[in-house]
Amino acid sequence: MCVNKKNFDLNKNTVSLCFKITNFFLKHNIMNVLENLKYTNDHEWIRINGDNAYVGITDFAQSELGDVVFVEVNTVGETLNKEEALGTIEAVKTVSDVFMPLSGEILEFNENIESDPSLINKDPYGEGWIVKIKMQNTAELEELLTASQYKELIGV
Repeated sequence: MCVNKKNFDLNKNTVSLCFKITNFFLKHNIMNVLENLKYTNDHEWIRINGDNAYVGITDFAQSELGDVVFVEVNTVGETLNKEEALGTIEAVKTVSDVFMPLSGEILEFNENIESDPSLINKDPYGEGWIVKIKMQNTAELEELLTASQYKELIGV
């Protein structure tokens, strides 16, 4: 545990242990990065399915955010450019924008995360997808990161 349950004080030994645990997980590739996806520098992933694609946040991003409590996407039916905000994710202690990995029309919002936003924490690459999009410019895919490039970005 990274926090003393009795008084929630962090001490030097606890901080050191937390740092060692975090480094262990990163060094031993326990942070999940899937080879069949493309990634952004802002920690979104994209899975291509014909002319459409699914978009979500990475395992790294969800672990940094903490417990996700609410997801808002008011852009269904809109066409957005690459790197435009498509919605927001609210965690216990912060709110973060979710960005388009490439230009396209927002076709669908994952209604399952509306009723259970913790799916983003539990299964960020599966049931925790956020939106389905229709891609407009597939050339933009070349600008995204591969799994190995994303691992380098997050230090794995």
